[in-house]
Amino acid sequence: MSTTPQQPPIGKIEQKGIVDLLAKGLRIDERKLTDYRDLKIEIGLVQKANGSAMVNLGKTKVMTGIKIELGKPFPDTPNQGVLAVNAEFVPFASPAFEPGPPSEGAIELARVVDRGIRESKAIGLEALCVEPKKQVVIVFVDVYVLDHDGNLIDAAAISALAALLTSKMSRYEMDGEEVRTSDELVPLPIHNEPVAVTTAKIDGNMILDPCLEEELVMSSRLTVTTGRDGSICAMQKGGLGTFTDQEIRQAVKTAIEKGKEIRETIRGATAGR
Repeated sequence: MSTTPQQPPIGKIEQKGIVDLLAKGLRIDERKLTDYRDLKIEIGLVQKANGSAMVNLGKTKVMTGIKIELGKPFPDTPNQGVLAVNAEFVPFASPAFEPGPPSEGAIELARVVDRGIRESKAIGLEALCVEPKKQVVIVFVDVYVLDHDGNLIDAAAISALAALLTSKMSRYEMDGEEVRTSDELVPLPIHNEPVAVTTAKIDGNMILDPCLEEELVMSSRLTVTTGRDGSICAMQKGGLGTFTDQEIRQAVKTAIEKGKEIRETIRGATAGR
């Protein structure tokens, strides 16, 4: 599966131009190989949501809304709250996006974001249990791609984390056989800050944060999600090309370094929220 929907093929002249520039250590938008595009994070744009964040990564735009409600736990985790991540490619975001059921790309995007949050134990799901086997808090993370210009995974992961960090929920307590809901709003129990960093491979060159034109000519991509301590939470490989052991190690090292920078940007945008 690929988070890059089927696009019209890029012309050979444009493809050669991208490859020739990369051979010189340059890119079509004048970035260096390991540079990210400008990152802008806006918080709290959706008033009815428990939390929300809009991310602009270059021209790629992704919004995440958080909805929190009570529900039943899964049978195999009766003492834990529930995390549910969904992603939608809004049709006006790209000519390649079509209305209807979630595409393979949307499903993959949701799974990668979910895996980073879940495997990093970013949310203290045990703290979201109101009554074991009966009532728990369900956290819905809904990701909407509003403008597609490449690297949807990183933009979506940043948006989801920023939205979670600023989410507020009611305090739930058992009162006999019933659940009592307090008017007091409390933050979600967040214990980690997973950040995804995607490396694309084009004609042997490794680049970060590929724009759409670069995605159309890349042979493969590798997304590495790391936590605040630099540990690897998740990895996702896309495309038909391959990576050598050395390239994978370099991608991991770069993801840890860039993850720290991006995490600081997220903290700056969400501080005091």
